[in-house]
Amino acid sequence: MSPVSSNAPHGQSPLRTVQVLGGGNAGSSAHVRSLAEGLVARGVRVTVCAPAEADRAYDFTGTGADHVHVPRSSDPASVAVLRAACADADLVHAHGLHASFRTVLALSGRGTPLVVTWHNRARAEGARAHLLRLLERRVVRTAAVVLGTTSDLVDRARRSGARDARLAAVALPGRRRRADQDEADQERHKLRAELGATGRPLLMAVGSLDRERGYDVLLDAARAWRGLDPVPLVVVAGEGPLRPGLQRRIEDEELPVRLVGRRDDVPELLAAADLALLTSRWESRSVLAQEALHAGVSLVATRVGGVPDLVGEAAELVPYGDAEALAAAVVRLLADPARRELLRERGPRQAATWPTEDETVAQVLSVYDELTQPTPLP
Repeated sequence: MSPVSSNAPHGQSPLRTVQVLGGGNAGSSAHVRSLAEGLVARGVRVTVCAPAEADRAYDFTGTGADHVHVPRSSDPASVAVLRAACADADLVHAHGLHASFRTVLALSGRGTPLVVTWHNRARAEGARAHLLRLLERRVVRTAAVVLGTTSDLVDRARRSGARDARLAAVALPGRRRRADQDEADQERHKLRAELGATGRPLLMAVGSLDRERGYDVLLDAARAWRGLDPVPLVVVAGEGPLRPGLQRRIEDEELPVRLVGRRDDVPELLAAADLALLTSRWESRSVLAQEALHAGVSLVATRVGGVPDLVGEAAELVPYGDAEALAAAVVRLLADPARRELLRERGPRQAATWPTEDETVAQVLSVYDELTQPTPLP
């Protein structure tokens, strides 16, 4: 563990930080949970401002942090609650664009340093896209430091006017230890039987059922897999607005795909799979890709955002939106056990190059110290 950096020399009070989360995706929420735990362990006082459902899901208070319920809205009432929570903070750290903009409003007129982490790229079309660009510029020009989880997010922040934009060290938090091998094998067989994948390949995709995930392309590719013997089963864990339309297509076209909704056993599902599939339009540090490589599961992913840097040579990459390329990559891998074994071996080695949770906390603390430690007199 890194040395304590509580910013409390000569008996002063420990550093007090506020972490602001808008609800966020799984990656940013898990990151804030991990960060809160690491900061508290190093003597920093932490308050997490997030919707109550986020605290229920990620147990921020279980780290020793305080939690203040702040709705996702940027209406005056929510901003007032956030402003009160930040009243005696030495530094505020906001995660994601909407949480960051809400924080900019709450800190208006105060000199409290603001750190912003961009975990993903906000997406919109038409007039809303213009509004998001305005919000981005307002946020990055207010923040003392912007941390981006990928190099293209750092570049985007700089183009938007950030005074100081840096690449963030972000670990995959809370990875579970592998069970005893016999227990793991039993769990794997049990899950495959439950999903209907006994005696056939199991392909696993995870993520919310929205347009950015590329599941329409996945269903297009699944048509080609109907001709294989045995026919692979595609299982998608996640929920979202596209579920009715996707389910209709699966039934109408008789596709070998199952939508299993939200699951709290994703690591076990991945460990049971023959291949993991990531078909998104854009990803930064995909949790699915990280979990797959950690588990030694062969991955086929779209060559977008931060994915190539994240996975290196430990995955098969295909262009986004190309169902034919996706289908062909899966067919090749299923027919080539040696290639799958090579990817399985490369996965954990690639994962070992990623930042650890200690390294992530240490980087954040160094930024906090820069912004809060008194400047030495010449």
